[in-house]
Amino acid sequence: MNKVKIKRGDTVQVIAGKEVGRTGRVLLIDREKNKVLVEGLNMQVKHQKPNRANQAGGITRREAPLHISNVMYLHKDKPTRLGYKLEESDGKIVKKRYAKSTGEVID
Repeated sequence: MNKVKIKRGDTVQVIAGKEVGRTGRVLLIDREKNKVLVEGLNMQVKHQKPNRANQAGGITRREAPLHISNVMYLHKDKPTRLGYKLEESDGKIVKKRYAKSTGEVID
């Protein structure tokens, strides 16, 4: 399993593929398949039959996953790589994410 530095709720920008340049918030991360689901991006059409939950059925649009290598974290409206720093707080060592472009701690 690969190390994933992007977390749910982060704002990311797509850097490759048909959605290049667009931004959105991460809704879901699949660590086993290295995929992320980004709100409002990579929309796919799904045809649904009527059922008890959806009486009308019809055509719906939903987000499809993107490969994690095709998105970058947005920090101050610029895409940046992420790293980890070990910081001491209250006598404990805490691992924190930081933006490699500016060196600022994110969380």
